Amino acid sequence: MTTARDDILGNIRRSLAVRGDERTRRQIVAERLDRAPKGVIPERGQVSGEELVEVFCAQAELALATVHRVESVAEVPQAVAAFLRNHNLPATIRTGDDLRLRAMPWGETTLEVSHGRSEGGDLNAVSHAFGGVAESGTIVMVSGPENPSTLNFLPDNHIVVVSEKDIAGDYESVLGKVRAAQGKGRMPRTVNFITGPSRSGDIEQTLLLGAHGPRRLHIVMVKG
Repeated sequence: MTTARDDILGNIRRSLAVRGDERTRRQIVAERLDRAPKGVIPERGQVSGEELVEVFCAQAELALATVHRVESVAEVPQAVAAFLRNHNLPATIRTGDDLRLRAMPWGETTLEVSHGRSEGGDLNAVSHAFGGVAESGTIVMVSGPENPSTLNFLPDNHIVVVSEKDIAGDYESVLGKVRAAQGKGRMPRTVNFITGPSRSGDIEQTLLLGAHGPRRLHIVMVKG
């Protein structure tokens, strides 16, 4: 069974007297893609080290997210518990199957931890980000059972863990890392770039948080 797309491409190949799988032609295409010029990249994120992390934190807070930095992954559960406590939220969280999150000492807190994707009834979710973009304070979420996309949008409060080493200066750099991590020719089903909590100003230009997703985005940044 062929599709209209197959028919169109087949006609083009016949008119060019090619099959489309010739090694030389494929190599030419690959080289052109590799040499594709980059667009304009904001200078703000073109720093490194501690300055890069500080730019990320400042931009995230400008976008109405909150950021808490910890020294090690062992401190993450206590940081999550403190955030929930400070906002008078129930001590319950839902996470995916991310092994980095599972290895953290949640048993040292009173948090009730559930696993799996959200069906819409969860108030608080904890995810682990693939990385972050300093130029805009954006977190980058890669979909999968480790960090289901439902946790990005359905719970009212989204807590995201990200490592300092995974912060990049710009979107192009992060996308390159996603491609490298997934392998050539493969990409996750969804890559979500999230900047601050969900918000809308459509009604009389009044800012409303939680319009289309979480009303709070809290980032726990792990050093190193």
